This record gives sequence, C-alpha cells and structure tokens, in this order.
Amino acid sequence: FVNYLINHKGFPESLMANEIGITLNGTRRRCDTVVFDKHGSPMVIVEYKASSIVISQSTFDQIVRYNMVLHARYLIVSNGMNHYCCRIDYDNMSYDFLKEVPDYADLEPIRQ
Repeated sequence: FVNYLINHKGFPESLMANEIGITLNGTRRRCDTVVFDKHGSPMVIVEYKASSIVISQSTFDQIVRYNMVLHARYLIVSNGMNHYCCRIDYDNMSYDFLKEVPDYADLEPIRQ
C-alpha cells in the first residue's frame, strides 16, 4: 500500500514514516504509517489490516483514537483488498468518506 501511495498517488516517500509510536491515555501505541505535510505536521494516518480482516467500525475506532493524538486531516484503512479514506472537517466537527484515496497534491491541509 505504501508503494501504491508513492507510485500511484504521488505521496512523497520522504514525508512518510512507518511504525510511529504515540502515547494514548498513558499507553504506548503504534501507527502503521503517518504522512506529514511539508511543515512536518501529520496529514494522513494509515492503518493496515490483514486481507482476511473485514474492515469494520472497530477498525475506524482504532484509527480515530490515534488521531486524538496526531490530529491528521485524513484517515485511511486498508486490508489490501479494500481501502477506505475519510477526511476530517475540524471546523464543523464532522467527517466524510471519500470515493477514493486522493493524490497527495489534492490533500487539503488543516488551516491554522
């Protein structure tokens, strides 16, 4: 999936990090992939599951918990067969699922 993001969606490899450690409620957790913007702020969190795992609400609950720490704009979950991407709208406290993973150039940063 990282290869797909780099070679098909234009994600800069230099702005991607794998197995990023975070602390959530005093417990160490690990994000599979975090993609940063050019200023070093988290822009995308990607969570991978095995192809045998059905992506469910609990899968998204996990990545949303990680996002409580990182405050990324986009969340992606993939089991290698199915990919889901949602965009967080912090201004309106809402989110929407996108039809596909956007190209890196089309990602909208969080306004400061």
